[in-house]
Amino acid sequence: MEKRKSGRILVAINFMILMAALGASDSLRGIFAPAFQEHFSLSAMELSVIIMVSYVGNLVFLCLGGKVLDKYNRKLAAMGVTVIWMAALLLYVFTDNYYCLLVGMFFAMGTSTLLNTAINILTPAIFMTAPGMMVNIFFFVQGIGTSGSQKLAGSVAGNYGAFKAVNLLLAAMGLISLILLWRADIPDVRAWDSGETVEDSENGGKTAFLDAVKRKGFWLLVLIFGLYFIGEHGIMNWLVSYGTGALGMETSRAAAYLSGFYGGMTVGRLLFAPVVTKAGAFRSIRWFGGVGTALFVLGLVPGGPGLWLLSLSGLAVSIIYPTLVYLVRYIYPVHMLGAGLGAVISTATLFDIGFNVLFGRMIDVVGYGTSFLVIPLCMAGFYICYLFFAGKYGRREENIK
Repeated sequence: MEKRKSGRILVAINFMILMAALGASDSLRGIFAPAFQEHFSLSAMELSVIIMVSYVGNLVFLCLGGKVLDKYNRKLAAMGVTVIWMAALLLYVFTDNYYCLLVGMFFAMGTSTLLNTAINILTPAIFMTAPGMMVNIFFFVQGIGTSGSQKLAGSVAGNYGAFKAVNLLLAAMGLISLILLWRADIPDVRAWDSGETVEDSENGGKTAFLDAVKRKGFWLLVLIFGLYFIGEHGIMNWLVSYGTGALGMETSRAAAYLSGFYGGMTVGRLLFAPVVTKAGAFRSIRWFGGVGTALFVLGLVPGGPGLWLLSLSGLAVSIIYPTLVYLVRYIYPVHMLGAGLGAVISTATLFDIGFNVLFGRMIDVVGYGTSFLVIPLCMAGFYICYLFFAGKYGRREENIK
């Protein structure tokens, strides 16, 4: 018993280190966007290509990786993906070329999203007494990495050399995580939740992307995730550029609003994780999603109260994504969890890709002010679609409990 407890602690520490590094890595595109633009003399459209390529990486890795997570030992798979992620960061460090930056973004963001998926799948199997709370705690730590990097890097966001230095530090964190992961005792949990043996799961659950797509509720989940991605990721990737380009702010001030938003998400995940466990996933997103969406939209309305409301919305928005990921288990059986979650998130990533292709062009044509309205509209659309989903599938929560 004591050995098992210490093993879970080691896994938790490993997940926290990795999630903090992933959170910092994911946020660097938005923070250093002005540095990319100046260093490589980029237009808004060329800047948007950097972000678009990163989401293409998400799409490719989730399409291929979901099946890998279901078929092979997830500990070994996670270690392999971590090595690829570290290699992408080192590509940033040792090259100084726009196209190498694009290649690095493709692999860094693709592997980052797949590692997030792996942690979400492994957590309920390892921490069975309070999986929802542990998922939110890990995302809380990820938020520390995100908001901390935004705060620290905001003061040097115009310096491309600082981008290289930060990525070298993150690669070192990845190495520590890799060593801990190698030492950790993680069970093969391909069939953890239904009494199946691994052999049963492999023989009866040989899933593919098309099998996941055919599942009832898939397209509604894709719409929910896709609209939410545009809302949250739009802020992460474009708020600093919007603040400096449309509102005339200093880079450090615009980064402070972004840091406030993700700082709120960080605190919210710590404070509200027990609430999610007690209230349930569906009810939690209904409550927190409603408040968060309202503050998010009001904070971005031109002539409205101001960006401080957007920062405040991070508190309520904090639990949405990790809890949405947890909801996928109400649609897919255990042997399809990896492929199902990968299919949902990878298809929803098309929203991110399409948005960034169009958004860069919109900025060049009509400017930041008008273009930025798309982001709060998508966030409102997410909540409306979620209410429909909750009304249709919410009763399953009680059955699984």
